Amino acid sequence: MASVPKQNDGPGGSRPRVLVAAELKPLLPDDPLPDHEVVWIATEDPTPRGDFVAIVPLLSRPIGEKELNGLPRLRVVAQCAVGYDNIDLEAAARREVPVTNTPDVLTESTADLAWALILAVARRMKEGQEMLAHDAWTGWSPTQLLGLELNESVLGIVGAGRIGRAVGRRGVGFGMTILYTDEYAQPDFETEIGAARRELPDLLGESDVVSVHVPSNAETRGMFDARRFSWMKPGGLFVNTARGDLVDEAALVEALDQGRLGGAGLDVFSREPQVPRELVAHPKVVALPHIGSATTHTRRAMAGLALENAREVLAGRDPVTPVTH
Repeated sequence: MASVPKQNDGPGGSRPRVLVAAELKPLLPDDPLPDHEVVWIATEDPTPRGDFVAIVPLLSRPIGEKELNGLPRLRVVAQCAVGYDNIDLEAAARREVPVTNTPDVLTESTADLAWALILAVARRMKEGQEMLAHDAWTGWSPTQLLGLELNESVLGIVGAGRIGRAVGRRGVGFGMTILYTDEYAQPDFETEIGAARRELPDLLGESDVVSVHVPSNAETRGMFDARRFSWMKPGGLFVNTARGDLVDEAALVEALDQGRLGGAGLDVFSREPQVPRELVAHPKVVALPHIGSATTHTRRAMAGLALENAREVLAGRDPVTPVTH
């Protein structure tokens, strides 16, 4: 359990107090905020009430009306993640509490992980590994575990933000044609790699591989349902490193079982850390435990940027990477 001072402790201590996710401690200096008292709080602990002036949470911690009401002196929510769907932005705005996140620093590592999934699913690596693990391999065969050749295939990017564009750039090196769908045209992306913009139904129908990179919000939650999976190219591959709640997981399992999709690579799930057994056990699914940004370099950069955002706001300056809505 985190060492949380009593609820009625006031601002009379020597330094203002800041709540920081305990999981970030190994990634930060010994005294990350020298002018403040850092109180480390683990994911399984509820958000304490008190005179804390900042909180640096992970994506797993809800920050809503209840939590904000218990933090009347709060001046900033400095999220250590790109996403922020765990935070009630309107409730924070009513209290004039800025919310920040950590974009940019995890772009390349997450794009690498998306490509690891693309390669693993395209070349049926899980099925091959299982064959060896169960001593079921009888020797080389010309038709064994035939997968998708990425060269001259089509990669469809759903959401051409920083990570989506990074995934698209990597696709050029594999000889793929790059399509994208986004609310806004991305002329620089088009010029840089020859990407072509499509409406979502057309992109799904033309792409051999679909990689998802949109945020979770009211418009996107559940967007990949049975109808949209039916729009995908027969045998197409589906990769999601964005948010789990974008996908109707039962519909994805059905599309795989019925052979409409050729495989899926997933790093995120709708009710983490609970993951449907049907997905984990499926021979055509490569499933990972939300490790998109899990490199030492990136996680240190994320933790450092979150603390920098908190430090800037507490010093009376503008945050480095504010969330706007």
